[in-house]
Amino acid sequence: MDSIEVILQKDNITFDDFAVLLSPEAEDYLELLAMASQKITLANFGRTIQLYTPLYLANFCDNYCLYCGFNADNQIERKKLSPTELKQEARVISSSGLKHILLLTGESRQMSPVSYIVECVKVLRGYFSSISIEVYPLSQAEYRLLVEAGVDGLTIYQETYDQDTYCQVHPRGPKSDYAFRLDAPERGAKAGMRNINIGTLLGLADWRKEIFFCGQHAKYLQDKFPEIEIGVSLPRLRPHQGSYQPACLVSDKNICQIIAALRIFLPHVGITVSTRENAEFRKNLIPLGVTRMSAGSSTEVGGRIMQKNNPRGSCQFEISDHSSVSQVKAMIEEKGYQPVLKDWMVF
Repeated sequence: MDSIEVILQKDNITFDDFAVLLSPEAEDYLELLAMASQKITLANFGRTIQLYTPLYLANFCDNYCLYCGFNADNQIERKKLSPTELKQEARVISSSGLKHILLLTGESRQMSPVSYIVECVKVLRGYFSSISIEVYPLSQAEYRLLVEAGVDGLTIYQETYDQDTYCQVHPRGPKSDYAFRLDAPERGAKAGMRNINIGTLLGLADWRKEIFFCGQHAKYLQDKFPEIEIGVSLPRLRPHQGSYQPACLVSDKNICQIIAALRIFLPHVGITVSTRENAEFRKNLIPLGVTRMSAGSSTEVGGRIMQKNNPRGSCQFEISDHSSVSQVKAMIEEKGYQPVLKDWMVF
């Protein structure tokens, strides 16, 4: 097994090398890994951080995911945005300057059919230059319909690559189909998505194994679809309506090691850190290898046009960084980086 120093001198990092970078032994070399990660990131991405925000269209769900506030068993207010509410939410977001948006729904084909998502996309094209989706897994033909409507990006997390754990945390509902979800990024790529973002929900299983397989998945997609921008998100479990507790704790130090290892293994992959993490930690992660951040987030349907006192309410999970878009921009600039609100236009 090569040492950390030897691995960092290589032009091509192997899967075995990646495993070493994720190992407990590598924790003693975290500063060295961070320096290498920063150098690679600056060479490939410069001093830029792309900003986006999530927009929840609906929270109806047919799944019983143990870790999610939208779990079908949870007694929460269920709704989906009307055309009028969608435009109101879009105006609030657009007024902040953000032009990249991520659309989310619960996983209910009956209540949030593809036709509904298509109509929402058509409305939102008047407000945003880039529209991505994070919805239930679709067929290649359905992804093609959304691309034709104006969607250019797909985010879909496998949640956990450990099939036993996957079955445990997805006991019922359409999401229990591990293979159909695993193949979704490839179907999206074949349908014409410009960028694809994958990830694992940190806290469900051993994070080292999870990131190792997630990294392999990302490399497979990069190799098979070199024309597509591939990204990896690093969501950690957050409080939600429900009693599920993380099976595997993931520390801030672990997150730093994950980012550095991913960057060294995959120099061109995008790395996203969302508002699941607090503002100070996100600020400190910027030089390490992050290329994309959410800002001004809400995980509730209509969360920007409705005021709720209960922080959990009918949201999917609690966010940690409640900073406004302008505050996130200022934080990025303070670190010597440029916040990018628009770098793509769908025609």
